[in-house]
Amino acid sequence: MAQPIELQPQAITVQELAAINRRQVPERYIREGVGALDASFPVLDVPTIDLQLLASSSSTSGDELDKLRSALSSYGCIQAINHGITSAFLDKLREVARQFFALPSEEKKKYSREIGSIEGYGNDMILSEDQILDWTDRLYLILRPEDKQTLKFWPENSESFRGILNDYSTKLHVILEVLLKAMARSLNLEENQFLQQYGDQATMQARFNLYPICPRPDQVLGVKPHADGSVITMLLQDKEVEGLQVLKDDQWFNVPIIPQALLINVGDQAEIMSNGIFKSPVHRVVTNSERERITVAVFCIPHPDQEIQPVEELINETHPRLYKKVKDYVSLYFQYYQQGRRPMEAALI
Repeated sequence: MAQPIELQPQAITVQELAAINRRQVPERYIREGVGALDASFPVLDVPTIDLQLLASSSSTSGDELDKLRSALSSYGCIQAINHGITSAFLDKLREVARQFFALPSEEKKKYSREIGSIEGYGNDMILSEDQILDWTDRLYLILRPEDKQTLKFWPENSESFRGILNDYSTKLHVILEVLLKAMARSLNLEENQFLQQYGDQATMQARFNLYPICPRPDQVLGVKPHADGSVITMLLQDKEVEGLQVLKDDQWFNVPIIPQALLINVGDQAEIMSNGIFKSPVHRVVTNSERERITVAVFCIPHPDQEIQPVEELINETHPRLYKKVKDYVSLYFQYYQQGRRPMEAALI
């Protein structure tokens, strides 16, 4: 597939659009058959997993491993508790995110992304004239490795922003190692099998998401349906405003908020490594006509040169190999994503 060329980025942010016109939405954001966030969508009973138990060698950790395998095979996501990050710290992170999006437009635009790149402040990369756009503004930053950070995109509105975000990435890296080891053990593999494929040159990318108030939540999505191109994604939800939905059994479910939990889902590359046992969930974000929503997602992604493939021990006569060996999956991912397609199509044998 040829590398797509981005057209001219949007001249106006969604936040600005929402402030200008509180009753109408431009045509480019309107989709058919969205349905608003209300009681018509059932609530997804996302399994809660205790990360301290996963990391321990106690007899109860076996039960938690079974829960983890079941959750990631059926739902593709978990509500992670006892993850070692205090509620006060998570609230600080939410606050610096809120402070950034509350800055004047001209101040935020100092951190605007460049054409053809996702890093920095902005919104959808526009690849075609008829592309339907998402009702969201984002700040995308590379957290790890630290020498890959592009500090010109890091806001200076808060003296603590950089320190908080670096602390957060360190804490998440610990969680990631616990989780990848536990995922391997839950499949009776040597515990470093997934970690080795993930590699020591992997990147951790943060995306701060603002979903402004939208007058037509029945016609507009905050984020189009997709599955993640990562190995693991960790989401800090808005403390009060729901919006995330997961597709299960051909039906959309609302994902509830547990304020002190991290919502963690496996991405496509974990599905490939597990030979399809763990499911990368298709999800979307719906909009809200009364309240804005702010979240922070962190994507854990192998280095582009790292080869990702099903673990040999998970391939046998009853479970044949489902996926090819892939490299630089995320580049492929973004090309497919804006077309509303799943890049997993290209990885299937």
